[in-house]
Amino acid sequence: MNSKVEPEYCRASELKAFDDTKSGVKGLVDAGITNIPRIFHQPTNVLHNISHAPNNTNTKFKFPIIDFQGVENSADLRKDIIEKVQNASENWEFFQVVNHGIPINVLEEMKNGVHRFHEQDSELKKRYYSRDLTKKVLYNNNFDLYRAPTANWRDTLAVQMVPNPPNPEEIPAACRDILMEYSKEIMKLGNLVFELLSEALGLKPNHLKEMDCEKGILVLSHYYPLCPQPELTIGTSKHADNDFLTLLLQDCWYMGRVVHDGLTRTNYPIWVYMGECCNL
Repeated sequence: MNSKVEPEYCRASELKAFDDTKSGVKGLVDAGITNIPRIFHQPTNVLHNISHAPNNTNTKFKFPIIDFQGVENSADLRKDIIEKVQNASENWEFFQVVNHGIPINVLEEMKNGVHRFHEQDSELKKRYYSRDLTKKVLYNNNFDLYRAPTANWRDTLAVQMVPNPPNPEEIPAACRDILMEYSKEIMKLGNLVFELLSEALGLKPNHLKEMDCEKGILVLSHYYPLCPQPELTIGTSKHADNDFLTLLLQDCWYMGRVVHDGLTRTNYPIWVYMGECCNL
């Protein structure tokens, strides 16, 4: 009588074997896998909470969407926007901004640049692969791969743009020019949000900036390739960002699908999240 004996699972060995490929989850997809490694399997309770999230179609869930149109030109509009920012920050800790001033072509090209980097030949990406978080430019899968209980299904390119940005030639050519342009635009928007938050607190507009809250920009370009077993894993686990603000640009799959007051927003909104440092 023959019986099939499953080989003993060694998580540490599987982690190292995956990390040593320096190809991330995109490499697994390119290799044609049909079963994802166990290091990506999420606990059943996490998967259950996601798949059984409340779905009451009778409840209209409206998250804060704030229109920044006229914020620099009208004192009355600015006052109204500040009140909305204050309410959203206190009650939600995040909001979505439309008419934020960043040109659509910049946002489109930034997304395209992220795709170009992650979808290029793996050998071209490997030169940036590292777990040295002091590097100004690095690419890897899960910065906490060896510490987290399970790995997330995503790859990330991280570039520290402020302060002391890398030399342009250190940034991958696939997204070099647009990443530098996008960072400048995000810096302007971030400074405006800090001004509005300062005024919402009854302080002068430059208060938070004078505290050096804006003295750092880390651009994280996450990539979530199609997963052959999406029922077993997730792309981002529950977390809080260890910063003052997170400004998030979502991919095109999410654009134009947000309905607010009967209007579909197609303005390429930017999400603003209050980080842990901002909540102190």
